[in-house]
Amino acid sequence: MHLEHGKLPLDYSLYSRRKTAINIAGFLILCTLVLVSISVGAVPVPLRDVFKTLFTGGGSRQLQIIILSIRLPQALTAVVAGAGLAISGTAMQSVLRNPLGSPYTLGVSNAAGFGAAFAVMILNTGAMHSSGNDAVSVTNPYLTTAAAFTACLLATGMILFISGIRRTSPEVMILAGVAMGSLFTAGTMFLQYFADDVQLAAMVFWTFGDLGRASCNELLIISSVTVVSVLYFLANRWNYNAIDAGDETARGLGVPLGRIRLTGMLVASLVTATIISFVGVIGFVGLVCPHFARLLVGDDHRFLLPGSMIAGAILLLAADTVARLLLAPHVLPVAIITAFVGAPLFAVILVRGYRN
Repeated sequence: MHLEHGKLPLDYSLYSRRKTAINIAGFLILCTLVLVSISVGAVPVPLRDVFKTLFTGGGSRQLQIIILSIRLPQALTAVVAGAGLAISGTAMQSVLRNPLGSPYTLGVSNAAGFGAAFAVMILNTGAMHSSGNDAVSVTNPYLTTAAAFTACLLATGMILFISGIRRTSPEVMILAGVAMGSLFTAGTMFLQYFADDVQLAAMVFWTFGDLGRASCNELLIISSVTVVSVLYFLANRWNYNAIDAGDETARGLGVPLGRIRLTGMLVASLVTATIISFVGVIGFVGLVCPHFARLLVGDDHRFLLPGSMIAGAILLLAADTVARLLLAPHVLPVAIITAFVGAPLFAVILVRGYRN
């Protein structure tokens, strides 16, 4: 009996250590990928020079510009944006109890894209250029984010309304998200119809999604919102575990379901709106990465939330690196790479969901 009583804590300790080790290994892979991403490009930089520039302040003036002013902000933007989109998708899947939930599939990303486009084109919060490298520069990030967040609220409100209907199936919520996405995509196309040639070219390029357009100031804004949101999600990790066990179980454990669902969707929408208003629409990160993390660390949100963030950061950073190398010296929008990778994985997840 003593062995049986002692076995459960030991097994649980091993379980926790194994999941923690997986997340630590993923974090180390992410750090390595950051260094690799900084070193490769149209102008290759040896890793020893990357270390010297980053950690000792050495290197030539040219290397400092390439590494510190161009590649490091872009790599960090990929890490923060990927982590923010992935943890938002994880939270949405939990509070809606829908394995296909994400900012992209629920139409929230398209709503944020419409809001940001509206702010840039109608409220004049961005400067338009004919250059492909700087098609749109956001001059008022706060108003742009506010407009994107307002559009997100409209899409989120509809999803919450539908999820509150009794006996609503996951398929119905996904179809509602498709409808919301189509609606806001039509709104963006409406704005583009009345744009001049330069504005149209700039907005089409903007909707592709490009991490290179985010400066250090914009990275700071994205990071601030993402960090605060991550702290909120982590603070509610036990609530999400209870919700996964079922609404009745969660209520029995004292979880305020209405408040948790509403606040979780609002915080996820805020993260999505902030990221998209600066880097454009990037799909599938919030859908694929939570499921990939589940394969490695399970459904326990104590490990799933950090694991999803790491997976999202790795996916978006790897996609951005490939986008810079594939047609070098030309740079592809990173959303093209994530779509090519995410669409087949989305199909696999969809088929598995129906089989289960």
